[in-house]
Amino acid sequence: MIDAAKQPALIESLSAILGGRGLSIDPGEIAPWLTDWRGRYHGAALAMVAPANAAELAEIVKLAAITGTPIVPQGGNSGMVGGATPDTSGTALLLSTRRMNAIRAIDPQAGTVIAEAGVVLQTLHEAVAVHDMRFPLTLGGKGSATVGGLVSTNAGGTQVLRHGTMRALVEGIEAVLPDGSLYEGLVTLKKDNRGYDLKHLLIGAEGTLGIVTAATLKLVPALVDRAVVWAGVESPLAARDLLLLLEARAGREIEGFEIIPQRCLDNVLRHIPGTRAPLASPCPWNVLIEFARDNPSAMPPDALAETMMTEAYDHGLIIDAAISASESQAEAFWKLRDSISEAERTEGPAMQHDISVPVAEMARFIIEAGAKVEARFPGTEVAAFGHMGDGNVHFHVAAPKGADREGWTAGPGKEISAFVHDLVVAAQGSISAEHGIGQMKRDELARLGDPAWINAMQAIKRALDPMGIMNPGKLVTA
Repeated sequence: MIDAAKQPALIESLSAILGGRGLSIDPGEIAPWLTDWRGRYHGAALAMVAPANAAELAEIVKLAAITGTPIVPQGGNSGMVGGATPDTSGTALLLSTRRMNAIRAIDPQAGTVIAEAGVVLQTLHEAVAVHDMRFPLTLGGKGSATVGGLVSTNAGGTQVLRHGTMRALVEGIEAVLPDGSLYEGLVTLKKDNRGYDLKHLLIGAEGTLGIVTAATLKLVPALVDRAVVWAGVESPLAARDLLLLLEARAGREIEGFEIIPQRCLDNVLRHIPGTRAPLASPCPWNVLIEFARDNPSAMPPDALAETMMTEAYDHGLIIDAAISASESQAEAFWKLRDSISEAERTEGPAMQHDISVPVAEMARFIIEAGAKVEARFPGTEVAAFGHMGDGNVHFHVAAPKGADREGWTAGPGKEISAFVHDLVVAAQGSISAEHGIGQMKRDELARLGDPAWINAMQAIKRALDPMGIMNPGKLVTA
């Protein structure tokens, strides 16, 4: 950690590297970026640095390595686990990647795009669409989430069923390592057997092993058209049976399959303006399904959706269904799903758990774990929703009515989270499916993680970041 007496000299050196646009020591300018998206973590920073390119970032990291100054990288600051928030010591540099926002190259023939860390996901979608291509990952925060953050947390989103997580979509990475050296790994090779793969070490590392500056990402052809279905079902088990039917009949054409309890839909309808119920009558559970084609010779999605829903109804798997009649209606269906977390924040305090279990066990876990939590903690209500095709459950536990937000979150809420995580581990699942570990789950990972695995991660951290300056206090301690 840098000595306080040396901080003015550090600021002067940073100013020489970055100039006026890339450095701020004004507390008022920095303050909005010192709290996480959920408002749970608050920190302080010596300065906020915003390099314009990888070369400037490398110089900053070299200086930090020499002085022992911690660096906390931050993209859109839309993370869920406090992974981009510094501690309260005020000794860290808050490193914003938002100025590194160039899309360097789009190659439709190769099916790749090279995007810098600060490129916003929605901007990326729009840029590749001009070339009749698409980047097949999307999520509710696409208007703020950045490429660097998506890579560093191995983000998933709603299209994992067909296209996989970021790990499956990243072809190459450029990153600044803890000593300030630049790893140039953007070139795509189908075969490369030269030992350890730094790309896969950096994906999901949450900035603890280096700072991603750019990535080569996989593209797929733009959609010809799509149809989105909102269907009501009796239970998660019925939703699982519906998914199995669809996978058997139309596997490649299914882009997404989300399960949503009526309670979540009710919250959205109550708190999000402009939303409306897709079905005439409420159902205990709902599923959101997207059928899509990128090949004009394939069956039109609306026809496929109608055929599949008719068969599902005949099998007793659905209660009712609505098929989007236009692109605006398809977007309206997805808005209901994407607004769940926002509506829940308005409704009151809740403990959110981003977990995964084996795909075949997801429906049963939702039912049984929900019942166990509500029995153990009277007055709570469980709302479990998520990506049924990949086992990712957003397992939210709402506080009893009238509970104090801060007091309940810090007290009973922590006990609830530990109980939920114990249930997840007992089901051979993961306490983090797509949002990362950050600082929120770090101690739980240490408590529940396999000792050999934890020891290996700590050894990697010590080897690559011996001074511990890369996003300290997140993911794993050295």
